[in-house]
Amino acid sequence: MVRLGLTGGIGSGKSTVASEFRRLGAHVIDADAISRATTAAHGAAIEAIQNTFGPQFITPDGALDRDRMRQATFSEPGVRARLEAIIHPLVGRETARQEAEALAQGASIVVFDVPLLVESKRWRQRVDLVLVVDCPPEVQIARVQSRSGLDADAIARIIASQAPRDLRLRAADVVIFNGGDSLDALTREVTILATRFGL
Repeated sequence: MVRLGLTGGIGSGKSTVASEFRRLGAHVIDADAISRATTAAHGAAIEAIQNTFGPQFITPDGALDRDRMRQATFSEPGVRARLEAIIHPLVGRETARQEAEALAQGASIVVFDVPLLVESKRWRQRVDLVLVVDCPPEVQIARVQSRSGLDADAIARIIASQAPRDLRLRAADVVIFNGGDSLDALTREVTILATRFGL
């Protein structure tokens, strides 16, 4: 079984690539979705987040107040690390469970969709290859603006909080450049890779 680590900056097209791998038959484990589930209403991380940061970080329905936490991580040193110390072990256990399930089902390729793969050294040891979806920062900003309504400065701050582009590229075993507007070209590249990895 090939364990492929998939990553890329916000707006790079990483989620589109993951969806295409899934369509082609790969077993995709979405670390970001797992992470979001831990901070959804009454998720596994909520009690620890409330105990660590206070009840003001929890919404009335029992979920993480994402806007408040985003502001805190940008303005207060150490907040991100404390939040990650709560969430990452939960994500690690669930991804390991899903990986074991894929192995039991005879999957030929498991794609770990991990936004922070490069930032987290433990992920590199869990995958056989790292696939980076890359595009210029101005393309990232334009894509995120079109889907989220965030202003360019807010998106630039998010980009700055992620691994630098050159660091992601240095960590890559395989790169898909997704700087254009052609979805067909992107899906062709994924199909070629999927075939190479035995799908």
